[in-house]
Amino acid sequence: MSARPVVLVVAPGDRNYRGYCLEQVADAYDVVLLTGAEPSWEKPHITDHAVVDLSDPAALLAGGRALAGRHDLAGVMTWDEWSVVPTARLARQLGLPTTAPEVMQGCRNKATARSLFARHGVPSATSVSVRTRQEAEAAAERIGYPVVLKPASHAGAIGVRRVDDRDQLTAAYQAAERTAGQSTESTSVLVEEYLDGPEISVECVTYRRNTTVVAVNRKTLSPPPHFEQLAHSVDAADPLLETVAPAARAAINALGITDGVSHIEMRLVEGRPRLIEVNARLAGDMIGHLVRLATGIDLARAAADIACGRAPDLT
Repeated sequence: MSARPVVLVVAPGDRNYRGYCLEQVADAYDVVLLTGAEPSWEKPHITDHAVVDLSDPAALLAGGRALAGRHDLAGVMTWDEWSVVPTARLARQLGLPTTAPEVMQGCRNKATARSLFARHGVPSATSVSVRTRQEAEAAAERIGYPVVLKPASHAGAIGVRRVDDRDQLTAAYQAAERTAGQSTESTSVLVEEYLDGPEISVECVTYRRNTTVVAVNRKTLSPPPHFEQLAHSVDAADPLLETVAPAARAAINALGITDGVSHIEMRLVEGRPRLIEVNARLAGDMIGHLVRLATGIDLARAAADIACGRAPDLT
């Protein structure tokens, strides 16, 4: 029997983009997996697994309880955007450390997040939730073009478009509406103020309500109207760290995140940070790997430590 603590990882994801996460967690923990398909590349890094329909919350909870019955779990974690809420619910059911599921739901719903940012004075964008093209058109007129249309609960900039004038609005609304319709969390569309400036992300670690801003990631985006992320750059000595840290901490506090790794997207408007959204999990696109190469800080390991109630090593 191993003397190492056991952590349950929900939805390991794609080997190319998430393989490093599982490897780094398995360096310090015995890993059991809750996955939607039989493990393949994951096998060298895990000790047990259960295959469930990850899109079915009841099945996910049942699979997690089954693994908890076979192992003395120290924590539950995920780096999958679609799984953050059910993973938090599973951790709560098992009596393990977690940020509250209700908080994770707020992170998943961009309309809720915008409301919380406004309530707590976090610099953000004007945002209106709409249900029809006519409402979207009226909101765009009030906000002023250009605007951004996006589904309230999705990820990866899917269905997100910049709209420069009224003629572009119908196609953008239809794209956002189609994407929003695939969500089980919110089917609404947001019309938002376009934040004109370079886009960055801020990688943060929160343990027992204390947030450390670890790194700034500078992005290269595709040309308008889309917002596809093409490249990333991380410098441990980036002077932006001091500029953006207060806004990052304020956003985490406004949402109520108490524990975990967060990926916070911002734009710098006239040199000042304005919030786009907070993802309450490890960044995608190999950003966590870049952070480790640049700073020596292992965000995947930090996420596992926090999930198990341990203080992360951020040296």
